Amino acid sequence: MRPARRTPGRNIYDEYEKTKSPIAEEALRRIGQLYEVEAAITGQTAEQRVAVRREHAAPILNDLKEWLEAQRRRLSSKNTLYKAMGYAVTRWDQLTLYVADGRIGIDNNPAERSLRGIALTRKNFLFLGSEAGGDRAAILYTVLETAKLNGLDPEAYLADVIDRMAKNHPINRLSELLPWNWARQAVKLAA
Repeated sequence: MRPARRTPGRNIYDEYEKTKSPIAEEALRRIGQLYEVEAAITGQTAEQRVAVRREHAAPILNDLKEWLEAQRRRLSSKNTLYKAMGYAVTRWDQLTLYVADGRIGIDNNPAERSLRGIALTRKNFLFLGSEAGGDRAAILYTVLETAKLNGLDPEAYLADVIDRMAKNHPINRLSELLPWNWARQAVKLAA
């Protein structure tokens, strides 16, 4: 398991990769238990996720915090693992926020994945031509990423929307072309 960038788990993971420290390995094992809880509740409602998280993840988190604090007391403050664990402990409220809100994920991996394409092409954005071109690119990326989040093939979605607009789709019905509405229409047509 490789946690997201700039997260408490990622810092500990990076330290484990560098040093193969048994303490870092144990921290990752404990963090892995939290991801096992998340895997079991994927696709459930926010209310169901909160209930399971409170029952199963909260005790793991409580034990993890106590364990991290105990391990830090054993390490030198100059040790990089000490610092990685400190990053988690000092951000504990943010780290555990997801337990009380079923709408929040355990990490920001989905957001980072959706931004990866933009990050890879950011140098190309220097040549958009104008600020308005940049605004249009931002809108286009937002719509395409929303299409992906709605389970659509962004290329097929965009081709269909452009085709409909070229055929004089009524301007007062543009909301029908938004990804979540387009997906519902596609399901109705397939049925």
